[in-house]
Amino acid sequence: MKIQFQNILIRVLDILGSILGLIVSAIPVIIIAIRIKLEDKGPILFKQNRVGKDGSIFLMYKIRSMVIEAEELRDDLLEKSDVDGMFKMREDPRVTRVGEFIRKHSLDELPQFWNVLKGDMSLVGPRPALIEEVESYSDHAKLRLCVKPGMTGLWQVSGRSDLPFEAMIDLDLEYIENRKVYNNIIIILKTVVAIFPTEKNGAY
Repeated sequence: MKIQFQNILIRVLDILGSILGLIVSAIPVIIIAIRIKLEDKGPILFKQNRVGKDGSIFLMYKIRSMVIEAEELRDDLLEKSDVDGMFKMREDPRVTRVGEFIRKHSLDELPQFWNVLKGDMSLVGPRPALIEEVESYSDHAKLRLCVKPGMTGLWQVSGRSDLPFEAMIDLDLEYIENRKVYNNIIIILKTVVAIFPTEKNGAY
């Protein structure tokens, strides 16, 4: 009963937060969209299948921060990933000029407020994983799939991309064990601070 009550409170927070987020982010998204069109005339949004709660697949939205052919170029860069267990590069050659700025400030993730409102994601939770990443998960890592993925999470405010993959998993599971609306609010507030990058927050 207590867990169910927390889930209801978290969903209420998600709905209110995502509506507010969509309203507040409308003007920045429009400005970024214009800049993207001026840079390469490509699509504004990037859509990709991600793994959600209990292994369900959903379509996640982001503002496109890479060149149009980024997915085709990805296979050639897999061995250069800076993080074991997931693909992430500090100096990804596919990132556009506009993309470099919006990724540094996490503005590329603003459309995910729609995913939260739809119920695919939560404001706070484990990072939404790629299908191929989950296919290589250990049983331990798969435990992170028992809740909805989040726009932000404990690992994002605890070092972000500077953390090794196993440390990210441990932080996700620590969050799940202590998942409460109060803790979510604290993580959201820390995330707001983290969008202003420093050398310590590891954003890229």
